[in-house]
Amino acid sequence: MTAFATLRRAGVLATALIALATGSVRAEAPEVHISKGYGILYLPMIVMEHEKLLEKQAKAAGLGDVKVGWLELDGGNVINDAMISGNLDIAAIGVPGFLTLWAKVKGNAKLEVSGLAGLSATSLYLNTNNPNIKSLKDFTAKDKIALPGIKTSLSAVVLQMAVAKEFGDDNYAKLDPMTVGLPHPEAYTALVSGKTEVNSHLGSPPYSFMELENPQVHRVMNSVDVLGNISLDLVYAPKRFIDANPKLTAAFLAALEEADKLIADEPARAATIYVQSAKAKLSVEEVERMIKDPDTKFSTTPNGVMQFANFMGRVGSIKTKPASWQDLFIANVHSLSGS
Repeated sequence: MTAFATLRRAGVLATALIALATGSVRAEAPEVHISKGYGILYLPMIVMEHEKLLEKQAKAAGLGDVKVGWLELDGGNVINDAMISGNLDIAAIGVPGFLTLWAKVKGNAKLEVSGLAGLSATSLYLNTNNPNIKSLKDFTAKDKIALPGIKTSLSAVVLQMAVAKEFGDDNYAKLDPMTVGLPHPEAYTALVSGKTEVNSHLGSPPYSFMELENPQVHRVMNSVDVLGNISLDLVYAPKRFIDANPKLTAAFLAALEEADKLIADEPARAATIYVQSAKAKLSVEEVERMIKDPDTKFSTTPNGVMQFANFMGRVGSIKTKPASWQDLFIANVHSLSGS
């Protein structure tokens, strides 16, 4: 049983959703724009889009036919720029990218953002086609590591945390000059082709798994060995959107929970949806194995986000550090197990 389902039995979630739904008498948005990214980490969003779960939940909440527009974006900087420019209402993003924007706009009533829920956890693999690289110590200035976005993307900060563990906090950015920004699908193509300057990639499933099928590619690092199995991605929105659209926000959370339930109860169906929606050429069986991997989890409960916040605050990547994970999320997730 999922965390939200457990709370629903106890009545806690029902109370929270009622509070959201009755917090405003203003008309709510008839249209919402949402972003998702590439890979298994975004499976709940992919399921939500494919099954039109938000449209379903919005109608059940009395909002009528809400139009939902989806964008596919990769990299924290790209997603945050779209949010600040007003082109997004809700976004799925790596925890570090969210923390970067949260700290940047805190105190600015027009731009402040809040986390809505956790999204997913999995293992990120640092893979390479350079046979001389066996550990982080073996990278040289000649090597290039592909990431969705340099410095602030999920992969970039996970790499920095791994480097800090290996070389100390003062050297956390030691490998940053070797990183290049590429979406996961393009990074995968570059790595397995062996024909570009990119010889390494810190990525998520399915791309990380697919890369290892190439005999010229091997794994250097697994993020779970560095961080444990914590939330890597979450969903967030501007506070002004949440305040103006309490019923729609509640409908989104219900849709996300419904997507998680479908993945847990029907992994083969979820895998089929992914194969139909994603650009990666994979079989349903392959994707189902990735979904069932012990390191891959889908939950609305935030878990371990303060590991990122503490590290980013410690090395100066963010100037404002939250006192606790609850500072980052809307009130109706505060009763969950959290981090």
